[in-house]
This record gives sequence, C-alpha cells and structure tokens, in this order.
Amino acid sequence: MRKSSVKNNRVNEEVMRELAEIIRKEIKDPRMATLVSVVSCEVAPDLKTAKAYISAMGGENPEEGTLAALNSAKGYIKKLLAKRVNLRNTPDITFIMDSSIAYGVDMISKIESVIAKDNEKKED
Repeated sequence: MRKSSVKNNRVNEEVMRELAEIIRKEIKDPRMATLVSVVSCEVAPDLKTAKAYISAMGGENPEEGTLAALNSAKGYIKKLLAKRVNLRNTPDITFIMDSSIAYGVDMISKIESVIAKDNEKKED
C-alpha cells in the first residue's frame, strides 16, 4: 500500500467536502435520512475510484434508504462532482455505510445513564 501523500490528502478532503455539499443541497430523494453526513472519503491515487463513508440518522431504516438513494443518484452526483472539482479524472464513487456516529451517540447515552444511576445511589 502506498504512503499517503499531501496531494492525495488534499484531494480526499476536497472530494469529501463537495460530496457533503452535493448530498445536502442537491439530492432530493424521499428515501434519504434526515441527517446524512460524509464521514470520510478515500480517492485512489490514479483518481479512478473513490470510497465515500456515509453516516445516516433519522427516519425509518435510515441506512438502507439512504444507501439506495445515493446509489441510484451516482451518475448525477458524479456529474456535479466533475463540475465542482477540477481533477484529471472524476472518480467512480462507492458509498459505504459507516455507523461510527450512531455508535458514538449510543455510547454517550449509556454513559449518561450510568452517571445518572450513580448520582441516584449517592443521594440515597
């Protein structure tokens, strides 16, 4: 595996920023969750492929609906990305669900419940 270069890091950040903007403003699919964020993006060094890690929260079954909506809009997203980011090749995007944000929210609620129980025991 190649060592990540400064150029590749900048391309990753720029593609991630523009993907987030496109998903937030341009995709109007009812299957999308209410809160969708692009957690990270990895563009291959040859700029042919990219993996976009997506987190979705809110709504009914947010992961499946959001992933289906993004996969059906891949061509449109790629066209908008080509207009916004000046790259030699516009990468083919693969959307991957990332549950790290949901996991973090779940852990915070568990920690808060343990703290609340601990405070109740101290009061007794």
